[in-house]
Amino acid sequence: MRGDQPAVVLNDDQLTYREYKLWSDRIAAMLAEDGLQPGDRVGICSANSLAYVALLMGIIRAGGIASPINFRYKSREIAELMESTEPRFVFASDDFAPQVKQAGASPRSMAEIEALRTGDATAAAHDPDPDASVVIIATSGSTARPKGVVYTNRSVTAYAANWAVEETSSGPGSRIISLAPLNTSAGFVQLMHYTVQGCTLHMMPHFDPLEALRMIERERITCFAAVPAFFEFIAALPEFAAADLSSLTLATSGGARVSRKLLQTYKDKGIIIRQIYGQTEVGGNATIMPEHLALDAPEKCGWGGVFMDLRVVRPNGTDCDPGEPGEIIMRSPGMMKEYWRNPEETAKALRNGWLHSGDIGTLDENGLLTFVDRMKDLIISGGLNISAAEVENIVGEFPGVVECLVIAAKDDKFGETPCAIIHASQDIDVPELIAHCEQNLSNYKVPRYVAFSADPLPRLATGKLSKPAVREAYADAHERLPRVR
Repeated sequence: MRGDQPAVVLNDDQLTYREYKLWSDRIAAMLAEDGLQPGDRVGICSANSLAYVALLMGIIRAGGIASPINFRYKSREIAELMESTEPRFVFASDDFAPQVKQAGASPRSMAEIEALRTGDATAAAHDPDPDASVVIIATSGSTARPKGVVYTNRSVTAYAANWAVEETSSGPGSRIISLAPLNTSAGFVQLMHYTVQGCTLHMMPHFDPLEALRMIERERITCFAAVPAFFEFIAALPEFAAADLSSLTLATSGGARVSRKLLQTYKDKGIIIRQIYGQTEVGGNATIMPEHLALDAPEKCGWGGVFMDLRVVRPNGTDCDPGEPGEIIMRSPGMMKEYWRNPEETAKALRNGWLHSGDIGTLDENGLLTFVDRMKDLIISGGLNISAAEVENIVGEFPGVVECLVIAAKDDKFGETPCAIIHASQDIDVPELIAHCEQNLSNYKVPRYVAFSADPLPRLATGKLSKPAVREAYADAHERLPRVR
């Protein structure tokens, strides 16, 4: 239906839907001729490229399972991933082939894929099974090895169907900016679900605030999703005031709470930033805040949908009352099938058809979700639970604070106590910061340690701040930092 429409645009090159199909068909035929069997895994280690896009679909068309490799991985991490997935083939771009070789594989060149961009029409003789696995996405992990989240043909298309029903603002012909690497759930799922819908995906090799702003204007972008910090960086540009952003019909943010100031900044441009909640195991977004409520309750993330059931439950599995914190659980045909070759973790996460998120939240009387914190991010001080996210929000309100993460520091008296790691745009008066926290938080929640980072805080490939990296860097905070109260 949309053969001549661009499906994916990257830098000065683009792939139409017709080219996308023919290219991926040729790749599928080549893989089948080379002995790929349905269910075989194919690794890919590369930065985003049009060849990467075509290879992903070619693997799926041949009945294989794509196993994207984080190109930031060291050879040891790549070796661990390949030990688990046992890929039949591994493709790598020239930049990353050496580390794949060091991991013990003999990578095939992405030049093979580039060479198939043109040629005769062909296809692999494969009849897809709707419930067959199509991709293994490695989660970011915290203390152990990353888990491999498995999606199927059905879950990918069901996720796209759910989004299409709920968000008609991103229908056929919409133009999307995608910031995530294709080895992440955000990158892979955005590619699949927006191209299933017939949109045009503009991929950015890396986030550049000015280029993102110019792209929105130049390409008349209709949908933009990013963590709050990226919206902040764009709004801080001198060019922002005069920029024409009238094409944007959908702006969503997740990973951290959106401040009322940032909401108002974009509202003044006619844009409502809508909070979302989700995780890799449910394909990405599980909820989205209704536009007419987003400004009134920026702390809320929306409700379930046509194909997404959402509950907040107590440890005994009963539903929490409105406002009562509990674990967020979800059920959807768009969620993962399993963790790859990890039945123990799969059984923990998937119980009686429900995905147990490991996140704490509340539902109000209307079913709107508020994310409270991740269970593993709770700080237990003297037997009292402290939400790191709550403390981060308060510290983040202080003038000059650009980014903040709060972790648990060891404490001889209380076991744990909050430690705030801050990246600021100016010198911060610590006593004034602590006074601000004392005015807005219970005494036991106020940080006892404060550290400042001259550089922006580390981030995951998805753009979210990396708490595991900060925990590792400040594991001895109680020994090397002075107490501030």
